Amino acid sequence: MESNRKTSPLSILVVDDEVNIRKALSIGLEADGHQVIAVSNPGDARDEAERRAFDLAFVDLRLGTARGLDLIPELLAKSPWLRVVVITAYGSIETAVEAMKRGATDYLTKPFTPAQVKLVTERVAKLRALEQQVAGLEGSAAQAEQTVMLESAHPAMQRALSLARQVADSDANVLIRGESGTGKGVLAKAIHGWSGRSARPFGTVSCPSLSAQLLESELFGHVKGAFTSAVRDNPGRILTCSGGTLFLDEIGDLPLELQPKLLRFAQDKAFERVGETVTRQADVRIISATNVDLDAATKAGRFREDLLYRLKVVQIEVPPLRERAAADLILLAESILRTLRGTRGIVGFTDEALAILKSYTWPGNVRELRNAIEHAVIFCRSDRIDVEHLPTNLTPIQVPPQIGDDVSLAQVEELHIRRVLASSKSLDEAAKTLGIDVATLWRRRRKYGI
Repeated sequence: MESNRKTSPLSILVVDDEVNIRKALSIGLEADGHQVIAVSNPGDARDEAERRAFDLAFVDLRLGTARGLDLIPELLAKSPWLRVVVITAYGSIETAVEAMKRGATDYLTKPFTPAQVKLVTERVAKLRALEQQVAGLEGSAAQAEQTVMLESAHPAMQRALSLARQVADSDANVLIRGESGTGKGVLAKAIHGWSGRSARPFGTVSCPSLSAQLLESELFGHVKGAFTSAVRDNPGRILTCSGGTLFLDEIGDLPLELQPKLLRFAQDKAFERVGETVTRQADVRIISATNVDLDAATKAGRFREDLLYRLKVVQIEVPPLRERAAADLILLAESILRTLRGTRGIVGFTDEALAILKSYTWPGNVRELRNAIEHAVIFCRSDRIDVEHLPTNLTPIQVPPQIGDDVSLAQVEELHIRRVLASSKSLDEAAKTLGIDVATLWRRRRKYGI
């Protein structure tokens, strides 16, 4: 029992035609905190594997007139991360070798003891947890930057962090509101890391970055042939995040036609992949983020009110950097510098450089601050970052480029996009002002680090 407390519970499928074996395995595994589905035949096993994701399967070699060996590759095709343990009363070297060739990871001979089952299960749980940690690893530098983003002496930001910690251990859906670049995604990942789901997957879907069809496929998955470019099955982010957290960035840009499907999943944890009718289930917590007023969007008919209520069980407001600057800017700047300087001998900023940083309005928020410091680190050849090392758009004596000036088109475009974003209430409004669609605006923001 102690080992299972250190790893997340597994979703386990038991396939055995003996009712006593199914009952014994189910009782023992559930007592250790695992979720168990037990069936007696290959057909039911296939149906269950279609509906939900499993981490581990105990499969009997003889299932009436069917062979458990034939079931192994079918289960693995539906859940590639699945571990299969073969159980049989007719153990031999030949059958063990054949089971391993077909994808099984272990082999138990009947009668087996609860201790043997526990040992196998704990080994799979530790391996699964390790795989998920590796899959979610983004590098020590990136994780250090996330910690930096969450440092604050500002009351509003401290309230946001306190609320995030309080809600982390629940399964409540969370809506994070704030301007672009304030660290909403960082806070979402922190909530996942503080929660009991931390050993399970964390996935991100950016709602403005894809067409409605591709976004539906990215969320719910698709089967081969569902549309022209569907050349292979795609499990979808919901299924691959089973047991963990799905972060929906800029949820306000979710196409209206997809909102009923997300609402259904948020309510019932049920969904279908594109191109099939099989209803699947997945235990996934939803954290959403937006920089638009979703209450206004519901009144305008662009966002479903019932979906909004489902997504904002808890709402967290992240203040913009310009409001935090007096309390947090030096703290953030010095912390970001520590994560970016590497082996360079840069120990800090000159007073003049700090004055520039403090006087700037930061329309791109913490993301823009990080980019500015990275720029300075690249060009700094001394032990302190000075005004000359900062991006030119930060200096107060800088005259903004005008049409016809000796500057690149990209510089003019970047400055114009920054100004429009700073004066717009939403991405939709900014995109309309710029005469481009939201997806194009999203790509421009990535290009310029806005």
